[in-house]
Amino acid sequence: MNQVLCDGMPITPSKIVCVGRNYVEHIKELNNDVPEQMVLFVKPNSAISSVLMSHHQEPLHYEAELCFMVADGAFKAVGLGLDLTKRQLQSELKAKGLPWERAKAFDGSALFSEFVTIAQDSDKLSFTLHVDGALRQQGDIGLMIHKPDAIYKEISEFMTLNDGDIVMTGTPKGVGVINIGEQFEMRLQLDQLPLVEDSWSVI
Repeated sequence: MNQVLCDGMPITPSKIVCVGRNYVEHIKELNNDVPEQMVLFVKPNSAISSVLMSHHQEPLHYEAELCFMVADGAFKAVGLGLDLTKRQLQSELKAKGLPWERAKAFDGSALFSEFVTIAQDSDKLSFTLHVDGALRQQGDIGLMIHKPDAIYKEISEFMTLNDGDIVMTGTPKGVGVINIGEQFEMRLQLDQLPLVEDSWSVI
């Protein structure tokens, strides 16, 4: 089973629950409709990787996301993640009304920074993604359609969130194709103070 770090300790998530279409501007850039209900899908533990790929049978797209880790029935730690997507396949599946898992839940489709315990107001969290030094994405909880408390509540209504599980809260505008050789840098801030940083080189 794959692991991530939380406060320096290895944790094995049983699953990753992802929120789709949670930023209005991202919905617009992909020409999607604003959903009436929260869009949720799941990635398995096998999706977790430390290697950022540019291809997996087809070119991949990046989606930078604010992520939370579950402990004791709540979001207790925060980190950053990359949701890798087979965009062409996803579009084909959506057009046929089929589930997205083939385009979203493949092995290696989720990368995470280290998680850190949070004791302060998470409403002040913000994050950025730079690729080769250029700002590509930036987001914060104020831009989300569904806030973290509402996300936890809705998931818990039909699915058990175990300690160590990760929830990815959606991506802001600025998604795009991953190219081999690029350098990805993600930064998480709490009330403008650096909290987490991580980087990956694309293979």
